Amino acid sequence: MPAPGPVPPWSTPVPGPGAGPFAPFAEPERHDGGYGEPDRPRRFGGRGRSRILAATVCLVLGAGLVSGAVAGSWLAGDPARGGARGAFAAAGDLWHSVPVDRLFPPTVQGRGAGPGGADRTWTRIAVAPDTGCAGAFDPLLRKVLDPAGCARLLRATYTDATQSHVTTVGLLFTKADAAAMTSLARRFEKEGLERRGDLMPLPYAAKGTVAAGFGPSQRASWTVSVLTDAPVVVYAVSGWADGRAVDDPRPAAEAMASGATTAPAQAGLGHEARGLADRIERSLRKNAASATEQPS
Repeated sequence: MPAPGPVPPWSTPVPGPGAGPFAPFAEPERHDGGYGEPDRPRRFGGRGRSRILAATVCLVLGAGLVSGAVAGSWLAGDPARGGARGAFAAAGDLWHSVPVDRLFPPTVQGRGAGPGGADRTWTRIAVAPDTGCAGAFDPLLRKVLDPAGCARLLRATYTDATQSHVTTVGLLFTKADAAAMTSLARRFEKEGLERRGDLMPLPYAAKGTVAAGFGPSQRASWTVSVLTDAPVVVYAVSGWADGRAVDDPRPAAEAMASGATTAPAQAGLGHEARGLADRIERSLRKNAASATEQPS
């Protein structure tokens, strides 16, 4: 089988006006010897003139440097934030700038991703046409995700090495900025939305594959991750390849818990969903990092 494709810190601030040490002008020197005598006239071109010229040059140069720094910050933006801002935007463009084989590799290796630390290998069996989000989520999950908007939805379905399990992994590219993604992530965490069975993602059942019967009733375990360093929601949902219905689907975190005895847990379907989603997420970040690298 072909090997999967490869999988940041996302800054030095520009000095602004007042960043350098500037001293106020001092009182002018007295040349009366302290006796109240008037200053003696100095010849133009003497030592005093040199000091005046030197001070003038320093002022002009200093003002130029300060103005240049300010102009540079207007033109280039704050580099302390520019890197993170650029990486976030680059990640949002990946759906149309990166080949599908880099977002969803034909084969994904999952070292230690199975129950008990067993290795896993997933093979891609279908890629859905990239679409909008109409009809792609159950109504309640769509309502929760609506504030982030939908720019594009990419999905692929994989099977394990034994072709006993099938897993759909999705990348929802949103229209949200970093603040909105952070707000959505906090809501998921605070309200435990990733564990709610009525917020399970839908699978992608591809005709002519072992996932042909992978419908809503066959969902056994799932995971949803709202990223804050990219405008993307990563999710995965797993089930049996034989099309059996599941009465009690379990979130991946619960199905992976030690001592869990539900059918999805015993079959390792929580590991299937979480393991594959994590590796697709890592690949996404690597692609975003590559997109923001500057040529040397």
